[in-house]
Amino acid sequence: MSKDLVIIPTYNESDNIKQIIDLISKLDIALDILVVDDNSPDGTAEIVNNIIKNNLNIYLLNQDKKAGLGTAYKAGFKWAIEKEYDRVIQIDADLSHNPNSIPDLLEECSDFDVVIGSRYINGINVVNWPMSRLLLSYFANKYVRFFTRMPVNDATSGFKCIKTKVINDINMDNVLSQGYSFQIEMTFLAWMKNYRIKEVPIIFCDRTIGKSKMSKAIVREAIFMVPKLALKRIFKT
Repeated sequence: MSKDLVIIPTYNESDNIKQIIDLISKLDIALDILVVDDNSPDGTAEIVNNIIKNNLNIYLLNQDKKAGLGTAYKAGFKWAIEKEYDRVIQIDADLSHNPNSIPDLLEECSDFDVVIGSRYINGINVVNWPMSRLLLSYFANKYVRFFTRMPVNDATSGFKCIKTKVINDINMDNVLSQGYSFQIEMTFLAWMKNYRIKEVPIIFCDRTIGKSKMSKAIVREAIFMVPKLALKRIFKT
């Protein structure tokens, strides 16, 4: 039986974190949960610590400072490998990903190495995003596919299931991204190593509480990261 871990990166998600943990805990499958908190000033970590008191399968990893989504995931992935998990599920804390889709990702991950919850595999399945944000996301994925030639429709998705053997083979110390481009880079590196990747359709709903972490710096990092990945493909570095 596989040992599976859900990783939830957080920064100022005090209004959402208990609900997302509760929804995951209600699933009829054996899962552990790791919250990686980026030193949130709003008390997110304290809420998780209170939940942990009554739950043996929930863990908290505190970061010293706000270092970005990619850095949080790298820390969580290393923790998962140390604890000998077989698969990890990435999910956002803001309830934009439906935890009820986790069993579908896990089922597909029996036959594939990376399973992506895709907003763009069957048309566009996004709810309540402003048109500007939707266009940014949609064409960002077209940009990624054009430059990298990676056959993935939603390379920026933050809802995935990955086998830890893939993470271990990639080596987190070699992953450069700190922000959202981490999602692109991880999928690209797995693809370059010929791991089997599958996209499954999901419905993405914009957060209703809290603020998006998207920023100009995050967009810039992704813009410049994609050509670097394209060069990796060309020169096999």
